[in-house]
Amino acid sequence: MKELLTRSLSGFLYVSILLTAIFVSKYTFIGVFFLFGIICIYEFQKLIHLNQKWLYVVFVGILGLFHFPQTPDGIIWIILALTIITQLFLVRDLVTIRIIPMFEKRKYLTSIFFLITAIGFLTLLPIHNTNYEPTLVAGALLMIWTNDTFAYLVGKNFGKHKLLERISPKKTIEGFMGGIVFSLLAGYLLATYTDILSLPTWLAISLIMSIFGTLGDLIQSKFKRQAGVKDSGTIMPGHGGIFDRLDSIIFASPFLYLFLQILKYVS
Repeated sequence: MKELLTRSLSGFLYVSILLTAIFVSKYTFIGVFFLFGIICIYEFQKLIHLNQKWLYVVFVGILGLFHFPQTPDGIIWIILALTIITQLFLVRDLVTIRIIPMFEKRKYLTSIFFLITAIGFLTLLPIHNTNYEPTLVAGALLMIWTNDTFAYLVGKNFGKHKLLERISPKKTIEGFMGGIVFSLLAGYLLATYTDILSLPTWLAISLIMSIFGTLGDLIQSKFKRQAGVKDSGTIMPGHGGIFDRLDSIIFASPFLYLFLQILKYVS
């Protein structure tokens, strides 16, 4: 009972900080994710046995570059391509080999293009047609949380077929599909009660967040399994580290950003 109470209070505080920062202003949103990003980099370096302070400087540089008004679009697209390529290699390693090879140079590349630039793209999500639209990133988070919650509930009650047992024994195909269905429902509700995007767009975002969010969670689980730890950190009692809470949306953010940019150019 005490553990459940601790977990609930910790989760409530985390969600409250996150949503307050998102809806107060663009600057509080970026500020909070800057702090969360620093913690994620620290936790990820522990997982892969790396200790390089210059990576924090790279993170500051990426955020500055992404939010500097005169940064050419071409540079952002190149960084996006490198980020997505890196993430797709990790997806390949997730499903094809037992251990993700993390030699020295790949540790640096993964830290930058799996984590740092992905957090940068997360901070770009609510910048819609030059305006700050907090509902965009709050909606993406809602879909992640909905997917995770109902994937767990459906999997626990109806799950029979394992999704990727050697990485995450509790995840099931039934839970994965259940998470997608309820995430689509969340997308429908967002389309009904907001006027930022159309229903098909919100439903597409639901699929992106569910599929790539799950992949991000599985990749994070594989890194933790290789490191021999349960959680990436201990900053959130009952939940683990900040990276444990943000792994899904961090991984999905570059793909969502790409989708929103394509949508902008074709509409």
